[in-house]
Formats: sequence, structure tokens, C-alpha cells
Amino acid sequence: MRTTSLRTRRPMYRELLMPRTMLVVAIALVGTAVVGPAVAEEPPPSSSPRPSEVPVKASAGALTLDEAVKRAIQRNPTAEVAAQEILRAEALAKQVRATWLPTLNANGTYTRLDADRVLGDRIVAGANQLSANLQLNVPLIAPRQWVAHARSKENVAVARAAGIDARREVALAAARAYLTVIGQRRVLSSAQRALDTARAHEEFASTRFQGGVGNRLDAVRASQERATAEVRVKTQLVSLARAQEALGVVVGEEGSLDAAEDPALGAPPSIESALGEAAARRADIAAQRDRVEVARKASRDSWVDYLPVLSAVAQPFYQDPPTLTQPRTGWQAQLVLQIPLFDGGARYGLAEEREAVEAQARARLEGALRQARSEVRVAFESMRRADEALASARDAATLARESLELAELAYKTGATSNIEVIDAERRSHDADTAAAVAEDASRQARLDLLASCGRFP
Repeated sequence: MRTTSLRTRRPMYRELLMPRTMLVVAIALVGTAVVGPAVAEEPPPSSSPRPSEVPVKASAGALTLDEAVKRAIQRNPTAEVAAQEILRAEALAKQVRATWLPTLNANGTYTRLDADRVLGDRIVAGANQLSANLQLNVPLIAPRQWVAHARSKENVAVARAAGIDARREVALAAARAYLTVIGQRRVLSSAQRALDTARAHEEFASTRFQGGVGNRLDAVRASQERATAEVRVKTQLVSLARAQEALGVVVGEEGSLDAAEDPALGAPPSIESALGEAAARRADIAAQRDRVEVARKASRDSWVDYLPVLSAVAQPFYQDPPTLTQPRTGWQAQLVLQIPLFDGGARYGLAEEREAVEAQARARLEGALRQARSEVRVAFESMRRADEALASARDAATLARESLELAELAYKTGATSNIEVIDAERRSHDADTAAAVAEDASRQARLDLLASCGRFP
């Protein structure tokens, strides 16, 4: 058989390759029209929604941020414990008040002797004796009890301030859990979008391979990328479920809860006003100030421990049978004056303890103020950096999606292999996820700023 030289074969190969090239282009155009509308029909990047702004679908019965905060304050165990602590402080105040209010007690005694006690022909003690009396004790001058009652009422105010701070912490935890649900759903949207893109690419690669113009390696790569995208979606579904369960726990519900909307947290204040508001509006600072005031008054009033106590005691009685010294009925009254002279140094120890408690309360207040101002400054810096990172992440996501479109177009026209497409898909997904995470960080930083200056809740 005669062989054809290389020079004579080249035109023949060129003629054979021309129809094949036209077939590749035709299949690419068909694939673009049938398989690739998700990419080819998208509006330009300038008019398309940013990856972090893709509409988020909330489940039926989802809560708004205000509803979640209100339910958390009403049902969260921490808020309930704080409410019971206020009731406990009020009960203690009633106990202290009872120490300087009148008391009335009834006493009765029955005595059985073996026989009557007689003196001559008169019974001085019967075999059966019954005695009863009423004892009324009225504190007339009780300075220690009065001061203790005043301090107990102030402790009720401290408990209420602490309860407000506890509700603030619960509301902040509920808001953070709410924003976490929104952030996890954004990441899930990014993963689902990447899965849709991977499925479209897999279908196009399979179509090319079945048409005889592609290769199995491209089809396998596309299928592997689709499977990886499915794993990411399943993993993110679990993360979203955990975030929804955490929101349900904070709100005090049995089961998971979903976030209904993207909340508007409002414009942040300036750093100067925020620093002033942190010292004036924060519930934890107010509670600590109340503790300092109570400790100061307790230390100031230590001198009442040296004052006398005067009480009036009245006692009507009944005695059957009467005795030589006690008639059948009668009454007696007393004025009891108690002057503390020496108690082993207990009052000095109490005074020193109260001074130490006051110093501790003042130190805690200074630390709380310093920490509040630090939180404001950190929150401002975090919010500024988070907003800058969000803008960069959105730009990166837009560019990554544009790069993906160009890679898909080049692959469909046969200019490149699908390695570039798969790499662009992964980069686009990573950029979308980073944008969603940056958006969540920006919202969380704004929430932290509002909480640190006392504007939330």
C-alpha cells in the first residue's frame, strides 16, 4: 500500500478537522442555549444582586428580630431567674421590716403534778394547772432595724437594675442568634448557587462527551465538582439547623426557630456620643452604681450599732388555779432598754467589712466603666473594618462571578479545558461565602456597637 507523505496529508487533515471544529461550535451554541441559561441569561454584574444580597427565603412562622427579643426576655431562664431574684429581694425587705414592727404572741402551758400542793388548808399549786398569756412587743427605738430596712429596700432597687441588665444580656444573645441564622442562610444560598452552576456545567460536559466532541475526563471532573457542591450544601443545611435550634433555645421555645427578615439596626452614633451614652444608659453600669451607693450608705450608717434599743412589752395573762403570787387574770407591762456596752469587737469588724465592701464596689464600677468605654472603641473599629471588608468581599464576589462566566464561555467555545471552569466555580463559591460571612460580621459589629453604648435593646 502506498503511503501519503506528511506534506500531502496536512491538507487532508485540515479538511477533516474543519467539519469537526464546526460541530464543536454548534454543540457549544446549543449547550449555551439549552444548558447554560443560568449563566448566559443573567443580567450584567452591575445590575445583578450582589452575592450577599440574594433574597433569603424564611420558613413559615418565622420571627422578626423584635419578636425574638421580646420572647427571649419573657421566656429565657436567665430572665426568669432575674425576675425571681427581684421577688426574693422584696421578700428579704419584708423580713427586715418585721424586726421593728410590733409582734403579738400567744402562749399556753398545761402542767400536771402528782398531787395538789397545800399549805395548811390552802392549795398553793393544783395538780392540774393551766396558764395562758398574750405578749405584745413594740419596738419604740430601733435604729439598727430602721437602717437595715432602708438598705434592704435599696437592695430591691439593685435587684431590679440587675434584672434589667440580665434582660439586656438575654436580648443581646437573642439578637446575635437571630443574625447568625440570617448569616448561615446567606452562606447556604451561596452553596446552593454553586451547586446549580456545577450541575449546569456537568450537564454541558456530559452533552459534549455524548456528542463525541468532548472527553470523559472533562465529564468526570464536572461530576466530581457537582458532588462536592452537594456535600457543601448538606453541610451548610446542618449549620443552619444548628443556628435555628440555638435561636429556639435562647428564645425559650421547644424546637428550632427561623429568622423572618433582615433587620434594620439603624445608624450608629458618633464615637463621642457613644462614649457618653455607655456610662449613662447601660444597665450593667446602672446596677453597679446602685451597688456602690448601697455599700456607701451601709458603711456610713455603721454608727447606729452603738445606739440603745427601747421596747415596750405588754402581757395579759390567765392562771387556773390562781396561786399566792399570781391571780387568775391580770396584766403586766414593761419598758425594756438595751444599751450595747461591749460585744467582743463585733461592731468594729462589721464596720471594717462594710468599708471593704464599699471599696470593692467602687473598684468594680471603675472597671465596668473602663470596660464599657473599651467596648465602644473596639466596636467602632470593628464596625469600620467590617464595613470595609464587606465592600471588598462584595467586589471580589462580583469579579469572581464574572471570571466564572468568562471561563464557561471560553470552555463552551473550545478555547480551554474545564479545569479553568472548575477552578473559577470554586473561587466564585469561596468569594460568595466570604461575602456572606463579611456581611454577617458587619451586622454583628453594628449590633455590638449599639449594645456597648446602651442603645440595644
